[in-house]
Amino acid sequence: MMKAQPDPIATPAPEIVVFDLGKVLVDFDYGIAARSIADRSTKVLEEVVDFFMHSPLLYRYETGLLTTHEFYKAVCAATGYCGNLEEFAHSFGDIFSPIEPMIQLQAAVRGKGFPTYIFSNTNDLAVCHIRRQFPFFSNFDGYILSYEHEAMKPDARLYEVVEDRTGRRGPAILYLDDRPENLATGAARQWQVLLHQSPAQTRRALDELGVLDLS
Repeated sequence: MMKAQPDPIATPAPEIVVFDLGKVLVDFDYGIAARSIADRSTKVLEEVVDFFMHSPLLYRYETGLLTTHEFYKAVCAATGYCGNLEEFAHSFGDIFSPIEPMIQLQAAVRGKGFPTYIFSNTNDLAVCHIRRQFPFFSNFDGYILSYEHEAMKPDARLYEVVEDRTGRRGPAILYLDDRPENLATGAARQWQVLLHQSPAQTRRALDELGVLDLS
């Protein structure tokens, strides 16, 4: 567990809990999208995978510099994809599966009276699919999504949005993420931060921080 302050005794209890989305609340595999797109393109699977791994398009899409239609047209031009936008949206968005223990954990945190927020590097197609397919997504007090703010974690500008949206600063914020570089920016702002490695470990850490009472 990473913490913003080295002495846990001196750290006040958090007031809100901020969750990353991918690999925390939902798992994902862009290989699923690549296979589906390759089936309708002039490129073989390896070429499509290489394109998504090395093209700046996804970064531009997830920072809101491309609209969904512009992203779709650019993928079509690069891969020869011949499906329509609706088909592409399904192929690109249907890559997620819920991480049920973490979804239950978020519900328990909210049940203890803590406001919860999603803070994610993501895109419009992904969010539309998750919102449509997974009811848990509606059970948050707010959402800070990279594509809506033209910045991605660990850019400090996006963390400022979290503070503005939630009205909290410093250790009042407890932030869960699976990527240490994202947590580092939060820790630099004196947030309490927790490296998510497994649902069981995260549950124990939340209990130690007083967010859950498992005794």
